[in-house]
Amino acid sequence: MIMTKILVALVSCLGILAHALPGMADGGHSSKLEVTNRLVFAHFMIGITSDRHSAADYDDDMKRANALGIDAFALNIGVDPYTDQQLQFAYDSAARNSMKVFISFDFNWWNTGQAWAIGQKIAQYADKPGQLMVDNKVFVSSFAGDGLNVESLRAAAGRPIFFAPNFHPSDGTDISSVDGLLNWMAWPNNGQNKAPTPGQNVTVADGDKVYVNALAGKAYIARESAPPILRPPDVSDTTTPPAVSPWFSTHFGPEVSYSKNWVFPSDLLWYDRWNEILQLGPRFIEIVTWNDYGESHYIGPLNSIHTDDGASKWVNDMPHDGWLDISKPFIAAFKDGAKSATSYIKSDELVYWYRPAPRGVDCDATDTCMVPANNGSGNYFIGRPDGWQSMQDAIFVVSLLQSPGTVQVNSGGTLYQYEAPAGAFAQQVPMQVGVPAFTVLRNGSPVLSGTSLKPIINGCVCGLYNFNAYVGTLPLELSDPLLQDGLAAFNQGLRVQTCQPSPSLGTVPPPSTAPTTTSFIGPTTSTPPTTPPTTPPDTPPSTPPTSCPTTCPTTNCGGSTVTVSVTTTSTTTQTDIVTVSQTAPSEPTGGGGGDGGRNDCTAGTGPGNYVGLCNFCCKFGYCPPGPCTCTGYGSLVPAPPSTGWHGIPLSSEDNSYLGLCSFACDHGYCPPTACMIV
Repeated sequence: MIMTKILVALVSCLGILAHALPGMADGGHSSKLEVTNRLVFAHFMIGITSDRHSAADYDDDMKRANALGIDAFALNIGVDPYTDQQLQFAYDSAARNSMKVFISFDFNWWNTGQAWAIGQKIAQYADKPGQLMVDNKVFVSSFAGDGLNVESLRAAAGRPIFFAPNFHPSDGTDISSVDGLLNWMAWPNNGQNKAPTPGQNVTVADGDKVYVNALAGKAYIARESAPPILRPPDVSDTTTPPAVSPWFSTHFGPEVSYSKNWVFPSDLLWYDRWNEILQLGPRFIEIVTWNDYGESHYIGPLNSIHTDDGASKWVNDMPHDGWLDISKPFIAAFKDGAKSATSYIKSDELVYWYRPAPRGVDCDATDTCMVPANNGSGNYFIGRPDGWQSMQDAIFVVSLLQSPGTVQVNSGGTLYQYEAPAGAFAQQVPMQVGVPAFTVLRNGSPVLSGTSLKPIINGCVCGLYNFNAYVGTLPLELSDPLLQDGLAAFNQGLRVQTCQPSPSLGTVPPPSTAPTTTSFIGPTTSTPPTTPPTTPPDTPPSTPPTSCPTTCPTTNCGGSTVTVSVTTTSTTTQTDIVTVSQTAPSEPTGGGGGDGGRNDCTAGTGPGNYVGLCNFCCKFGYCPPGPCTCTGYGSLVPAPPSTGWHGIPLSSEDNSYLGLCSFACDHGYCPPTACMIV
């Protein structure tokens, strides 16, 4: 899908449908899933499914989505000659697989003068058993479509519809005739549909405010950063427009007519925004997307049947199945109205992702985007994708654990070790060339262990600047290769002969860099300060933690004095094994309360853009009052190891972020919506 709007672009996200009705009645399930409880949708691109020949070709997608807790696919349609045949297949498959579907009209292909034809298309499928019904109405959505005559559409449909289009109130669009709005603004950006730049950062919360303010006075729960509006008593019956994103990267060159080449900062957004969703509690969320491979935000399998729009060059050997695994406990928690996914994790799992090469590699001699191309959209850039500087060179790890464990990540011969609590927990470690390996231990014994199938190389994958993510898991996922149709355009535009249009991951990992001898470091000691810092130190650390003296200064340890022991083995390869423990303040910093006589802060929250930072920092005892509120107390949770990264607020944020960015970035969490590393 091609982006044409500034604030509300098609991006990899969970777009939230902002419900514009004053109230909702309680209800249950009917034959058409007539519901008033929380629903999860996933955007599904019909435009790349012309090679499906029966409803059975949709069954696997339907079954996988249903098993995750997804309620319906939003079927994105254009005006292709095969659209009706594919819609029929999808509706039939949904009906026999306990799923629902609805049509999302893509106004890159439809036009606003076709209101009557769109209404007739709605009527054509409205009575099918697979159709999603909400509040006894046929549910319908769109991508864009501002200026559409909604009353004409309703007349042509000939029945009640729940119309939640992707209109843009910031453009002055009349939204009085809609039942809800779908907000696609899911990425931190510069206000011009590109990655943030110094002094130009439009946060996801800013996009939320546009929709909330436009619909003020109707039944909503606003984000805490937004102006107060009507707040009904039951959050589960209301909606609010946040967004959650797994990734965004696209790299189409002159080999296609829809050339575009840019990224949005992604990193840990999938994990961060799911946690925010649990706090916000909207009525509907829509995962974007299940299968848009061209923009790298697919969470569905590679072997889902589809044709190749040219994206296979950066999609081959890059499965994203692990992101599905992360979403499952969060979806279950979301539907129950829970604030944490911990109790919904049924088995131990480690999910990790990274790009296949450092962002600074030079691929100018072989990349497909080194010459001019069609730039009618304004989204094509020569060379590295626009925004590449916003992506961190890191391995991102999310542990889903039933009880605490020790996580080890071998990145290029450096073993990073940290303690992970029970539940969902995110960490990142520096990306190094080599084959990453991962271990989860309890009581010194491995419970999960394995090596990635995808090496990180100091070079260009198939000659390209590939900013897609490889997502792996422990235990290892089943093989998920692209099928033949999904590789049909692989060679189109390629300037190297070293790659073939065939999957090459296999099932046996390549060897990981390892030392011949290793010394593990025992427990370390720490001395906590009386209170944590609320501002960063005057002097930032000049070296990473592996080069610290025996006792790191507080400028490198988030406010605590931490003893770090490092052992290196000088052989043909070197492995640094770093074990860090930290004691946070003994006094709560975000409010009163206690738990069994303990008063260490172990959980917290904050308004708007502070949510992720406060959630992370308060968990480890640093919960500065003002921006953060401590919501839980108990036994201290040790902070993750120091990364040596010095974080400061983005120039668009005020000094209240200083301490939070300093602490969080130093311990591996540096959200690009608020902080940057210097």
